[in-house]
Amino acid sequence: MIKAGIIGGSGYTGGELIRLLLQHPQASIDFVYSTTRAGQRVSKAHPDLLGVTDLTFSGEVNPHVDVLFLCLGHGNSRKFLEAHPLPGSCAIIDLSNDFRLAEDARYQGRQFVYGLPELHADEIRKAKNIANPGCFATAIQLALLPLAKEKLLGSDIHVNAITGSTGAGITPTDTSHFSWRNNNHSWYKPFTHQHMGEILQSLHALHEDSGQLFFLPTRGNFTRGILATAYTQFEGSEADAFALYRDYYSQAPFTHLSDEPIDLKQVVNTNHCHLHLHKHDMVLLVTSALDNLLKGASGQAVQNMNLMFGIPEAEGLHLKAGVY
Repeated sequence: MIKAGIIGGSGYTGGELIRLLLQHPQASIDFVYSTTRAGQRVSKAHPDLLGVTDLTFSGEVNPHVDVLFLCLGHGNSRKFLEAHPLPGSCAIIDLSNDFRLAEDARYQGRQFVYGLPELHADEIRKAKNIANPGCFATAIQLALLPLAKEKLLGSDIHVNAITGSTGAGITPTDTSHFSWRNNNHSWYKPFTHQHMGEILQSLHALHEDSGQLFFLPTRGNFTRGILATAYTQFEGSEADAFALYRDYYSQAPFTHLSDEPIDLKQVVNTNHCHLHLHKHDMVLLVTSALDNLLKGASGQAVQNMNLMFGIPEAEGLHLKAGVY
């Protein structure tokens, strides 16, 4: 059994990670660390776990687990590792953006590998430390990687992506308050979102001279999921595009190409990403849908753990969407 520790287990991503690991046939939770909830039952923060687990939050860190998941706010993973030195035998999977960019990937003698399995599966299998991708970054990269690999992103790329309120984290804000979010829709951080760096890093690694990326993120009046639409110039036919995408994702257990237009209900509460292609004149439209808390965060973290420890990639991630 893989012995896992979780740092920051009271938030949305921490809660999803607990749920996944409790049901994982080859992993067990050694502790869930919290500075504010030490001694409290985990089910107090996550009421759906009442009767599922008797775990309590710990105020101490066991450095001798096999893998440590960092479910902390951006910038806090570095602070945690400074305060809590860990042995090299302890693998780290960080869900913040602290180590995703190449210039930040080496820290305290550890080298972090960018954990997008559809791009870096071989490197992840050999890694001891993983920088888990962002939710928007995952949806957008999965929409564009096949084109980047074939050097077909020479024109500008336009992306519009909508996310649910859980993308803003568990701490209430003005724009996640129910009265504001309900029956509402707005954009934020136009063309400057913090996930731009990791997206461009991956695309440029495959297609150095790719066109400029224009990304407009928007807030939706639902709780979870991301629906991204990306479009760019494409000279081939729609059939050519489908063949290209099917080939690229032929070995990917969680990324699937749909012949029909897709929607969020198909993927929410799963670790799947669904893609759809549509050609109009000389423009290819790629639609990408995933659950921001699973394939966009905790589910992908478990997928990375599976690869790192040499067990089936989909282990513990056979989840069902609720489409009705």
